[in-house]
Amino acid sequence: MAFTAMDVKTLREMTGAGMMDCKKALTASDGDMDKAVEWLREKGIAASAKKASRIAAEGMAYAAVIDGVGVVVEVNAETDFVGKNEKFVDFVKGVAATVAKEAPADLDALMACKYDGTDLTVTQQQQEMVLVIGENIKVRRFARFADGVSVPYIHAGGKIGVLVNLEVEGGVDATEIGKDVAMQIAALNPRFWDKSQVTQEVLDQEKHIMMVQMANDPKMAGKPEQVREKIVMGKLNKFYAENCLLQQEFVKDGSMSVEKYIASAAKALGGKVSFKDAVRFEKGEGIEKKQENFAAEIASMVK
Repeated sequence: MAFTAMDVKTLREMTGAGMMDCKKALTASDGDMDKAVEWLREKGIAASAKKASRIAAEGMAYAAVIDGVGVVVEVNAETDFVGKNEKFVDFVKGVAATVAKEAPADLDALMACKYDGTDLTVTQQQQEMVLVIGENIKVRRFARFADGVSVPYIHAGGKIGVLVNLEVEGGVDATEIGKDVAMQIAALNPRFWDKSQVTQEVLDQEKHIMMVQMANDPKMAGKPEQVREKIVMGKLNKFYAENCLLQQEFVKDGSMSVEKYIASAAKALGGKVSFKDAVRFEKGEGIEKKQENFAAEIASMVK
């Protein structure tokens, strides 16, 4: 029995399966719609596609160093319960191992890679996990550091994953330094790593706000502009200390900044350590304030 493009469209609407899967189902069923639906269900495609339309906002952020390569990934599930499931956690670790081994350029490239230790792509392995676990599961994002020394940190069982990348000289073990810095990043979530990253636009905005605040303060309004400018410069230093990791007060020792802690700890070890970069993933980050955008993001992955 022949079938038309309209039949394919109808089957897609009925099952939520992809166009090519619907074509295969109709071909295998000689155009019989009911048999095509049954074919898709037998293959698990219809169930997987239906679940893929649901928002996955839980899951876990995971960071690790695998064969010397630093990796941090976020994989989402629908419920916190599944986020703690052993099979789900193993899947997340497998995604991280794939990132470390294959060095994909972006998420699309990652999903097309062979999932570590299998002949399936990451997309296919993800679909398998949806069918096994019974919830929508989505690999959302990843980052990778191939150079330098990376130190991973996972907070609260996967609520936050942090990967710190350091430049280490003198053959010292910088693991503790990296972990301390990662814990600071996890706790305080600084806007910038260093004050050199703060753009002129951000500084101008902060300066404008401070000048307006002083203009509205009876004690400050009458002061000469030069005096107010000096006060603003002092306040900008406070801005750096609050918003830039390396200039922040080191949480474990308030007598020094993070930058000074790194230098001091490295010197005590007999070497030199410099902060290079870091990535902080928080599970479901942005969902509360950008629910619609997150839904669109998940929907775009399903296409």
